Amino acid sequence: SAHQRGLIGALALGGPAGTPAVLPHEDVMPGPVADRTELMRATQANPEPILLAYTGGGPASDAVDRTVAAGPPLLDTRTPDGTQHRLWAIHDPAELARITADLATRQALIADGHHRWAGYRRLRDDAHATGRGAGPWDRGLVLLVDTARYPLQVGAIHRVLPGRSPRTLLDALRSHGPAGSGAFLARRVEDPWPSVLWTLERAEGPAFLLAGDGAFHLLTDPDPELLDAAVRHDRPQVWRTLDATILHAALLDHVWHVPDDPEHITYHHDAVAAIREAQRTRGSALILRPTSEAVVRELARESVRMPRKSTSFGPKPATGLVLRSLSLD
Repeated sequence: SAHQRGLIGALALGGPAGTPAVLPHEDVMPGPVADRTELMRATQANPEPILLAYTGGGPASDAVDRTVAAGPPLLDTRTPDGTQHRLWAIHDPAELARITADLATRQALIADGHHRWAGYRRLRDDAHATGRGAGPWDRGLVLLVDTARYPLQVGAIHRVLPGRSPRTLLDALRSHGPAGSGAFLARRVEDPWPSVLWTLERAEGPAFLLAGDGAFHLLTDPDPELLDAAVRHDRPQVWRTLDATILHAALLDHVWHVPDDPEHITYHHDAVAAIREAQRTRGSALILRPTSEAVVRELARESVRMPRKSTSFGPKPATGLVLRSLSLD
């Protein structure tokens, strides 16, 4: 079974200028940012660490491994999803100094928690705007994972379109383009679950699995003219060929005209759960492949944001297990 180790601490949020120590990779929505900010303002706390990934293999990771080897954890608990969480404390000033020196040179990628990171920064900006100077709002609670030593699991996030049957979507695909040449090639896949996922994984180029009404259809070979018309040209080629980019720009916006709101699109980390939800809502599920961490990092370094809900990194820290008070500092 996968296991994950990292360092939990309060990270300085940094200023707007200069090379950021923390790289976001996904767009955020104003509503969820406002919700997260309000929750932190009401509780005067960071309710859980956001998940950051960096490539280290250095003294900070050595310190984590030494601490785990040295004695029993402060806390050992299991959450309802079956994940075991264990916490140790590092008190030794020399160890903390080594960790700080190592991490000062690193750049981290936001693996999970873009809306909370934006919320941290908004809380800080609001505090400064109302005349409060330096304070606990200048830092945010994070879990830093060294993916050189403990790689994160990268999963896809799937889409469900409630009330839109596969037949309706397939008809729209086929009738799109000059003389109904079709927006994508759609073929029914007779493989049983989960081997149908392997068919999706092996597909060349952009590919999606359309599930619903007890059937699977593999969508591949998008019409080049459709991509040219639908996908932005002011982004790098890596971004323009992402499955999530093509799904939203070409299929959801251009061909199916699905509004991007919770009533029309829901997001699911588990493919089986997505298919069940599609059945329940008499709709369709779109099963995606995961994006590699290397691609996510490459785009983040170029300050190019991926479409939201493009990646699912895990395992994630549990809410409420470690809180950081903003009033006790």
